[in-house]
Amino acid sequence: MREKEETRRKLPFIRSQETNKDLTDPTETAGFVLCIKMHTFHREGKSEVRYMFADRAKIILQSGKGGNGHISFRREKYVPNGGPDGGDGGKGGDIVFLVDEGMNTLSEYRFRRKFAAQNGEEGRKKNCSGRDGEDLILKVPEGTVIKDAASGKVIADMSGENQRQIILKGGRGGLGNQHFATATMQAPKYAKPGQESLEIEVLLELKVIADVGLVGFPNVGKSTLLSRVTNARPKIANYHFTTLSPNLGVVDLDGGKGFVMADIPGLIEGASEGVGLGHEFLRHIERTKVMIHMVDAASTEGRDPIADIYAINQELKAYNPDLLEKPQVIAANKIDAIYGEDNDVITKLWEEFASKGVDVFPISAVSGKGLKELLYHVSSLLEGMEDQPIVYEQEFDPSLTILKEEPYTIERADDAAYVVEGPKIDKMLGYTNIESEKGFLFFQKFLKEQGILKELEERGIQDGDTVRMYGHEFDYYK
Repeated sequence: MREKEETRRKLPFIRSQETNKDLTDPTETAGFVLCIKMHTFHREGKSEVRYMFADRAKIILQSGKGGNGHISFRREKYVPNGGPDGGDGGKGGDIVFLVDEGMNTLSEYRFRRKFAAQNGEEGRKKNCSGRDGEDLILKVPEGTVIKDAASGKVIADMSGENQRQIILKGGRGGLGNQHFATATMQAPKYAKPGQESLEIEVLLELKVIADVGLVGFPNVGKSTLLSRVTNARPKIANYHFTTLSPNLGVVDLDGGKGFVMADIPGLIEGASEGVGLGHEFLRHIERTKVMIHMVDAASTEGRDPIADIYAINQELKAYNPDLLEKPQVIAANKIDAIYGEDNDVITKLWEEFASKGVDVFPISAVSGKGLKELLYHVSSLLEGMEDQPIVYEQEFDPSLTILKEEPYTIERADDAAYVVEGPKIDKMLGYTNIESEKGFLFFQKFLKEQGILKELEERGIQDGDTVRMYGHEFDYYK
């Protein structure tokens, strides 16, 4: 189904395509620290300020209300009974999300709860329209996923080509009384009110965009590896949860394709159920293409490397089973701390995981031994993968939330067209830009979900028949 003025589109539903884009130049974000001050810890008699990554925020969004139409009449000298001249109300401001390459955290949304766009102004006399309300532009880091807080469904993923998106449209301005004059009603004392604003609670989640994710238990050397092979400078110390934020760095290889690596804070058993700090960052693994699973081959803390790998994989599976479909590489770290007969741990790792298609690389993040082989192998794995980052498709349209209980009617016009009208249709057209491909697809989805298409079919609509909705005409094709 499509407007006649343009080329025609078909009903009832066309599936939208995923939007992708080449990865943003990673050098712009390499090595940054993503944090806000959260806690003060006491260790060895010293007070130490620790920082926590701000990667989630729950906020309320409200678009601007449309301005009311104005009621007035022309009054001039020698024209005591002029006609209506009430102007239209201004459109309410939109809520717009914009990717800001200079941002790397959602800290701006941690301590402010509500964000509202400006309302449209009321119409004025002398056929003057009210001023449109200003749009509210909210800047977020690339990789931010906007979800409906109630259902958890994705509204928008600010990644790839999707750098700017309107989340809530402002209400249309109401018509002034100048529009309602007829031959029998030459002095209408009625104007249309502006459309109400939309309000919704959303959850902002930042999922970092990286090619490779470093996973493993705390203290296995992930931060040390990142600092050695990239320009990132994460905090390194010999105690658990030193890393409290995902750190990104760029790996440059001579003669090979570089990639972006993310150090995911250490996981522990039960992380997927909220145990420890690592569970806060499981979501950042979703966008990675390859996982480097680091273990302490020397068992400096008395842990079994093989058991650790299975334990972490179980946490990944519990969070999202699809994560285990990603290619994994085992980095057996701290080989310079292996003495005597203990070096058979590498052989045991090979015997356990080689048959599962997982390569094992003995390395020392401190001395650099084995790092070249590991990094070039990871680069070769990435060569066969798509360059575009993972982008989550839209699952929820906020404009549909206010339309569920609104009535509508379907009538046949004299020219046999199907006329569909009612507050439900009027509001949907007001909040949706059907001139855009994405807006038109959601309009089709709305007609299907509301049962309007089904009712048209029950009334005998045929391919090629015209459907008319508030000045818009469409052709129906099944």
